[in-house]
Amino acid sequence: MLSQLSLAAAGSRALVVGSGRGLLARGLARLGFKVVAADASLAATALALDADDGLGITYLTTPAEELDWPDGSFNLVYCADTLEITERLDAVLTQAARAASQRAFVYDTVNRTPVSRLIYLSAFQPFPGTRIIPRSRYAAHRLRRPAELAQALDRAGLSAKDVSAFKPCDVRSLMRATRGRRRGTLTDEQLPELVDMVLEPDGNPVVTYLGHAIHRA
Repeated sequence: MLSQLSLAAAGSRALVVGSGRGLLARGLARLGFKVVAADASLAATALALDADDGLGITYLTTPAEELDWPDGSFNLVYCADTLEITERLDAVLTQAARAASQRAFVYDTVNRTPVSRLIYLSAFQPFPGTRIIPRSRYAAHRLRRPAELAQALDRAGLSAKDVSAFKPCDVRSLMRATRGRRRGTLTDEQLPELVDMVLEPDGNPVVTYLGHAIHRA
């Protein structure tokens, strides 16, 4: 993705929105980015600070809808696990577009399909045996198809570019790893290897997808 954007990590500034425990923020920092990690949850920020290993990341507790950074503050803005949970999509994208420089807004999100609804709205939320996320975190009207998201990006002054299917090789491995993290038997740093997320640029994003956008000329 960075090569597609012609973006070098060294000397660049990155904002991670929806940073959670800080796993992605730490990964970008290790690549050489100067990183700001923002999350709406005080608990998530506390967990990220606890896991911090001296990479110079700045952690903020703030809603994605209220980032309010000056224009072009960052070379890269990444919205992680954010677009599918907000009720104010346009506000999030407007804030992200303002903060991003001309080249790079990246996001991952959940498509709205029968399969994604079965996984996110049923298996992952209400049933005790398969629940890995809080009840009501996801709702059908907040899951957006790529074409719908492209329209919202356009309203924010961004032009949608490549979209790739983004998924674990094995959903069962994702659930086992997430449960292990919740029980404290796994660390964040162990999750990527156990889950093994893959990008399929030519794949059909049946459940989750990753894409990027740039400012319109």
